[in-house]
Amino acid sequence: MAPTLDITHIGTATAILTINGVNFLTDPFFSPAGTSWDAGRIVLKVTEDPALRLDQLPIIDAVLLSHEDHPDNLDELGRLLLDGRRVFTTVDGGKNLAPRPAVHGMKPWEEIESKIGGKSFKIMATPTQHVPGNECTGFIVTGEDFGHGRDGLPNAIYFTGDTVYIEELDSIADRFHIVAAVMNLEDPNAPLMQITMGGKDGATLFRAIKADVLVPMHYESWGHFTQFGAELRQAFEDEGISDKICWLKGGENITVL
Repeated sequence: MAPTLDITHIGTATAILTINGVNFLTDPFFSPAGTSWDAGRIVLKVTEDPALRLDQLPIIDAVLLSHEDHPDNLDELGRLLLDGRRVFTTVDGGKNLAPRPAVHGMKPWEEIESKIGGKSFKIMATPTQHVPGNECTGFIVTGEDFGHGRDGLPNAIYFTGDTVYIEELDSIADRFHIVAAVMNLEDPNAPLMQITMGGKDGATLFRAIKADVLVPMHYESWGHFTQFGAELRQAFEDEGISDKICWLKGGENITVL
């Protein structure tokens, strides 16, 4: 027995993860192409429209919000989806999004059991290393009907959030059988600092956690990300994991598991 997973990529880090028929939305961003934000050291400018508008979404049961303080992970339109839904995010995010009672701020490795879409899930926050001084989190999702895999470990789905590779994440392999790892990836030679994994580091983490399938996203749609699909494909080929990659197509429902 294993979970089912369909993914509809909306743009950058925003996607619908349909897990056992329940819709989780990652990092809600829905602003149109040309929208920009002055972040001080850099102007963030989105270069592509989202593949789906808010009014085209299916029912969203819960939100996995890696961090609420960067507009490319949560914009003004995306905030409209947070009211009345279960939202899992960072500790600071939980405080900043108060008084929404269904927002859960989570520390690294903290677990929350929750009934979502009529089914029982366990959500675990995972460590990240992103912009210095700012909080960010990844997520592991497991639950009823997920079954067990390698070495009898519970099957689970992993969303990295924005992070560089850190060895602390290797321990995921000791606790879960990751059937699919959804990874936020970007250019390893970003102009300011390395704040998200490139293809090589993504491959390193993929092998370390002994995952079955790698699903890349986040590597396009914005002017400040420059590792596009061709470069990423080459990196995975160089790392010998091309046959383990599930590529997404904007707005299309892709069956991963």
